[in-house]
Amino acid sequence: MEHEVFVPVPAERLREVLDDPARVARAVPGLQQDAGAEPVAGRLKIRVGSHSVTYRGAVRVSRRDDGTYAVEGEAEESRGSGSVALTLRIALRDAEDGCTVTYDGTASADGRIKDLPAEAVEGAVTRLLNRFAEHLATAATHDAKDADGTDGERAGAGAEERTPADPGLTEEPPPPARPSAFGSDRPASSFGHADEEHEEDEEREGDEEGIAEAAHARRTMIGRSAEEVDHAPPRGRYAPVPAPQTVSPTAPLRWAAPAAALAVASAIVAVRALRRRR
Repeated sequence: MEHEVFVPVPAERLREVLDDPARVARAVPGLQQDAGAEPVAGRLKIRVGSHSVTYRGAVRVSRRDDGTYAVEGEAEESRGSGSVALTLRIALRDAEDGCTVTYDGTASADGRIKDLPAEAVEGAVTRLLNRFAEHLATAATHDAKDADGTDGERAGAGAEERTPADPGLTEEPPPPARPSAFGSDRPASSFGHADEEHEEDEEREGDEEGIAEAAHARRTMIGRSAEEVDHAPPRGRYAPVPAPQTVSPTAPLRWAAPAAALAVASAIVAVRALRRRR
């Protein structure tokens, strides 16, 4: 197997990433690292056409004397009896505006991936190597930006230390002090303070009224049974408004009119009787 990928990153930057196993593990696309295991170890799912196979294993990356990198790895299917063995060599060659990453090596596999079409397997491996090179370049670019930012912060800090602390050049003149009522002959206005005291007095009176109503309610309930208290009508501000009473004539008023009529009739009869006698 041979494959080449161009990345817009200098070869020296990529070597820094390949020398760090933790950064290599982050560059492997889709790798789920196992806690407490080797840096480049865990689970990796490979999609081949419409199929996907998940492997669990480890990969070791070492630098050779000639500047190339040797990659050796073994993995087994997480749901099956298949396995894969990989031996790969990675070479970095400087190019215009970047470098070329060259892969060459061999791989042997059995299990589910052996039954899949060879073209689909080759396409999946090529796609995996391309993404791995892209992730290496991304990691190298981020590290370069972080290093530049750190250097810039250090340079800025040094410039601040070298800059003389001249208030006429680096600081604005202080604003003029506002006149204070304590330093003038005219006393400060006390309307706001009086208003606050008035509001506090009103709140205090309202609280005292509420306390008095509660005490009255407690005094009226003392000595009553629970049933009487439950059925007792509320008092105070929650007492119901009594219904208006209709004025009805009393019993003496109802008999006054007939008695007066009877008295008048009796007087008339008596007067007529006296006249006839005369």
